[in-house]
Order: sequence, then C-alpha cells, then structure tokens
Amino acid sequence: MTQVSRGVTMTGLDSKLFEQIVSFRRAIHAEPELSWHEYKTSDRIAAFLDELEIPYKRGVAGTGIVAELPGEHDLPFVALRADMDALPIQEETGLPFASQVPGVMHACGHDGHTSMLLGAAALLVQEKHRPAPIRFLFQPAEETGKGAKSMIEAGVLENVALIFGGHLDRHFPAGTVAVTDGPVNASSDQFHIKIQGAGGHAARPHEAIDSVVVGSLLVMALQTIVSREVNPAHPSVVTVGHFKAGSASNVIASTAQLDGSIRAQEQSVREDLQRSIERIARSIGDLHNAKIEVTIDLGTPPLSNPPDIAELAREAVRESLGEATLRKLEIANMGGEDFAYYMEEVPGCYVRFGSVLAGKEGYPAHSSRFDFDEQALNVGATYFHAIALAGGRRLLEEGE
Repeated sequence: MTQVSRGVTMTGLDSKLFEQIVSFRRAIHAEPELSWHEYKTSDRIAAFLDELEIPYKRGVAGTGIVAELPGEHDLPFVALRADMDALPIQEETGLPFASQVPGVMHACGHDGHTSMLLGAAALLVQEKHRPAPIRFLFQPAEETGKGAKSMIEAGVLENVALIFGGHLDRHFPAGTVAVTDGPVNASSDQFHIKIQGAGGHAARPHEAIDSVVVGSLLVMALQTIVSREVNPAHPSVVTVGHFKAGSASNVIASTAQLDGSIRAQEQSVREDLQRSIERIARSIGDLHNAKIEVTIDLGTPPLSNPPDIAELAREAVRESLGEATLRKLEIANMGGEDFAYYMEEVPGCYVRFGSVLAGKEGYPAHSSRFDFDEQALNVGATYFHAIALAGGRRLLEEGE
C-alpha cells in the first residue's frame, strides 16, 4: 500500500482510491515515455480501466485511449482529456520513484494529469446519476503540439458537445483551481529566415553581401514588432532563438539562418505578427540586396475560455471543492497547449491545478527537478468528476 506523506486533505477520493491514484502516478513517473511512444503508459491505463469495468478503445492516434460511460439521457458527450507523454530530460529530483529511463522524465506533470483523470473515472463509474454520456480522452504527444490534432482526426470529438481539461501549475498553492475567462495559453508558431548574400574576403567587404550584417539587423528589427507595432495590452512574443552563419573569422558569410518563436494570445495578433516578420525580413533584404526566404510553421493556436463555460467550471469547483479553492490567472501565460485544437471545434474550458510543492517552488515545468504536490491529484479528480456532471446538466437544460 502506498504511503502518502505530503499532508493531503481528502475531498472527492476516499483514502484507498487516493492511494491507488498516487501509486499509479508514481509507477508511470518511474517509466516515462516520449511522445508517440506511450506504450507502457497505455497498458497501465487500460489495466486500470479494466478494473473499473469501463469500456475503452486502444490505438487511437497511435497510443491514445478513449473510454466511455453512458448517461441517463440521449445527449451528446461531455469529454474529459488528459495528456500522457514525457520529455527528453534527465531527471534530477532524487525521488524514490524517479525516472528509470535515462534522458526521459515526466517534467511537465502529464503523469499527474493522467492519474487524476483515472481518479475521476473511478468516481464517475460509481455515480448513480450521469445526465450525459462521458468520454475520457487519454492523449499522446502533447509535447509535440500534434497529439490533439491526431486525436481529432481519429474522430474523438464525434458527438461531443463540451470538453474540459487542465494542467498542473506551480504558480498556485496545492488545493486550488484557477479558472479564467478568455486567454489561457498563447499560440506557438515558429519562423525560419534564410538569408542569401554573397561571400567574400573579410578585408574586402565592398565585394560581398554580408549575411551576418543582414541577419544582425533582422534580429534587432524583429524586436520592434512587439515593442512598437502591438498594443501593449495584448501579450505577444517574437524571439530569435537560433542564428547560424559563417565559417571563419576572415571570411564574409554568404548565407545565414535565423529561427525563432512567435506567440500571441489572440488570433488577430498572431496573424499580424506573422505578416510583420515577413515584411521586415523582405525590407531588410532589399536594403542590402540580399535574398530572403521566410517560412512560418504554424503550431498550436491560442487557447481562450468562453466566459459562460468558464463560469460553469467555477460553479463545479464551488460545489465540489469550495469557494476558497478558486483562483484565476493574474498574468499572461505565453506557453502553448494543444488542447486549443479541441476548443476550435467544441466549446470547453481549460483550468490550472495548483501544485506548488514546499521546498521546490523554484523548479518550473520542463525542469530536471520538477515535482508537484500530490494533493493536486485529488483536487483534479474531484474537479473532473464535478464538471462532467455539471456539463451534462447544462446539456440537459439546453435540450429541454
């Protein structure tokens, strides 16, 4: 029997079920798997669902699992989603259940997300009155930004009317849930700029077109997009993360490559940023007679909670965990989240589960020392149970 020693306050899960969920989390934490390779994780999820006698389908979008529970009424599904992939990071937490896989770690809390959703499934299978049918989505490859799209292409949103998800968040104390109207996550796109100049001898720059100079001007000019073209009230980021050029100190480089990230919390700002990058790159290329090629790879779109669905989530938190549990995002979160793809298709809400662990406040997600307070597993399971029922009641009211 797993011993829990982190001061967890029980709410939705009884002590036995909580210990099972904690044991499950620690088991998959010890054997993390990268995106598209979540085979053992899927095996464990399937075994847990078998114990609950919840029917499911495996092999969805590769390693994904979709499980379903019937409802009392002929209504569309309420969907609940958890991601389950790990990251290519060498763990340095020193935990007794630390990763046994070299160079792979659950450094973003997906082991927690999967575990809390299984906890919710255990609560919901015991629920006597489920207004609407419930679909559980165990999704691979969130870290690639492509898992949700693959699940959608596999048909997981068929006959789904509402969808809910969440993420552990070290900015909030354990035992809390942050529910926010509007923007929750930013878009996450990449840009690539190829500069073709003309090489030459460093002593005779007038005979060349220096791609290093062109690239350097681009790096600085791109920073003016956010500072001078975007309304300061609309958070956005343009970052050049990679600059490659040159081979020797006495040679003027003929080519250069810039790669970077574009992030915005609104679709209109996202599109403006893309256009500005292309315009500035072309202009600087013309200024120095260099050929410029700009490629923009679209990533996850912005994630924004509709106010009415966010209020439904807040009500579920109040009913199941209490008013004092509620929080909201106070600052912009510029991280990407592929849950946004689901919400382009279906209304929903994405929340944050407070999870900061005393003594590890300084270790963010994607850190080799990341960990979270396991109280969040209980809170997450309780919330998912409550929002599944609240969503079903809402669909029932709308259908009357």
